[in-house]
Amino acid sequence: MGYKKEFIEFMVEAGVLTFGDFTTKSGRKTPYFVNTGNYRTGAQIARLGRFYAECIVENMRAGKIKEGVAALFGPAYKGIPIAVATSIALSEGFGMETGFCFNRKEAKDHGEGGVIVGCKLKDGDSVLMVEDVITSGASVRETFPIIKSQADAAVSGLVISVDRMERGKGDKTAVQEIKEEFGMDTFPIVTVREIIDALYNVETCGRIVIDDETKGRMEEYISLYC
Repeated sequence: MGYKKEFIEFMVEAGVLTFGDFTTKSGRKTPYFVNTGNYRTGAQIARLGRFYAECIVENMRAGKIKEGVAALFGPAYKGIPIAVATSIALSEGFGMETGFCFNRKEAKDHGEGGVIVGCKLKDGDSVLMVEDVITSGASVRETFPIIKSQADAAVSGLVISVDRMERGKGDKTAVQEIKEEFGMDTFPIVTVREIIDALYNVETCGRIVIDDETKGRMEEYISLYC
C-alpha cells in the first residue's frame, strides 16, 4: 500500500483515526471516526500536507487530475490547514506553485470585504477542493456555490483523507452523488476498506486497533450504510 499504509498508521498515532462509539454529522452511529481536528503540532500538519500532495501528484501522473491546478480550496474550518499544508508540500516536495484559499463562515463587511481569504480566483482557474472526510457530502454542497460565486472556475476534483464509502442522500454513495451533482471526481488518500485491510489484527502503535470484534462492527456498519 506504500504511502497509504503509512498514512493510516499516522492517523492512528495522531489520535485522528479512533474506534469506539461515535455519531457522524449525518446522525449515523459509527464504530470508527476520523477527526482531523486532533492534529495539533506543526510536524503533524506538515506530514498531513505531504500525504495530500502525494495523493494529488499520484492522480496527476495517472491522468485523473489535470496538471496546472491554480488553487486549493479548503472549506472552513478543517479544510483551511489542509489547504495551506498541501500547498506548501506541493511547492517544496514537487516544485508545483499552487495557490490556496478558504471561505469565511461570515462575509467580512469592512476592509477588503468578501467571503474568500487567500488566492483570488479567476475565470478559467482549475481548483481542487481539499477536505478531511466525506460522509453525506453536505460540506461540498455548502461550499461549491461559494467557489462558483467568486469566478467561473472549474472545480476539478475533491481530495480527502478517507472515503467512508457511505450512501449520501439516496441509494448512491456520497461520492457518486457529488460526481453527478457537480461533475467532479473524489480522490481519497485511503478508503475504509483499505483501513480494515491495513489494521485488522496488525499491531499498530503498540496495540491491535482493529480486532475481530471491531472488524465485525465495522462490517455491520458498512453493510447498513455503504
